Amino acid sequence: MIEKDMMPVSTTDGEGFRELIHFMEPGYNIPSRTTITTHLEARYKNKKAELKTQVAAANVALTTDCWTALTTESYITITCHYIENDWQVKSAVLLTESLSERHTAENLADKLNQSVESWGLTGRVIACVHDNARNIVSANNPARVSWKSVSCFSHTLNLAVNDGFAAAGVSRVIAAAGRLVKHFNHSTPATKALEAKQKQMQLPAHRLIQSCKTRWNSVHDMFGRLVEQRWTVCAVLSDRAETKLTDARTLELRDDFWQLMEDIAPALEALKCATTVMSADTEVSISNTYPITFSLINTHLKTADGDSSRVAQFKSKVRT
Repeated sequence: MIEKDMMPVSTTDGEGFRELIHFMEPGYNIPSRTTITTHLEARYKNKKAELKTQVAAANVALTTDCWTALTTESYITITCHYIENDWQVKSAVLLTESLSERHTAENLADKLNQSVESWGLTGRVIACVHDNARNIVSANNPARVSWKSVSCFSHTLNLAVNDGFAAAGVSRVIAAAGRLVKHFNHSTPATKALEAKQKQMQLPAHRLIQSCKTRWNSVHDMFGRLVEQRWTVCAVLSDRAETKLTDARTLELRDDFWQLMEDIAPALEALKCATTVMSADTEVSISNTYPITFSLINTHLKTADGDSSRVAQFKSKVRT
């Protein structure tokens, strides 16, 4: 149970858990944490041996990323992807480990090479897919590793979208919309007032969505939800019983901001669709790269007659 549900070992010390086990089987003695940890380590060794057998004859691709936990500890995760005899795409995490040393290209390359060697994959790694951070790009240089370095298509697309936001002045709208959403999501009275207005205006009872720089397509989701809830949001801001005049003046979005959120929606929708397709983890996605890029450049990001100047600027920058 602890292994399958990834529960803390301390679960077995819980009073409720012990009462449940005693109710089901009064004669059962719950093992100590030490015993359970020993069992888990044994299970890990068995699972690792099984996985080594599965990838023994396969050529694999790696994906890797460095990330930070809520405790501000740094980690690296390395995942391998391979195709079994029945043509099923399989994935397995080879390593998730704390990174106490500096994230230099040399240290990251050492970590990748050590992981590949410990799993017996030396000479059978075709490529490593990673983001565009300079250190991980340099770590996958042919001088340091024996496989091909591949920048993540979706991450590259996300960087292009952010360039478009900056060039077209959309960043100002994102910041203003973010402040508005934060007000509603962090204020219980504002949330309750929004729910009441949604009921009154017969609009969906949806929470507003906050955008996040590291979460792809979150600007699309934030804009879409705000446009959906525009009149309920405006109703709450204009109600002096719910929102102070000073707060309303700070939070209210200009008409041209609302208009831009509507106008840019089709382009953001196409980019979200492309990212979703390219982020699939159970299908081989490389064959989609050219058709998607071609379609974005020649159709969805092509300036149309009805585009406003800022939407045209956004499309042009992302396309470039």
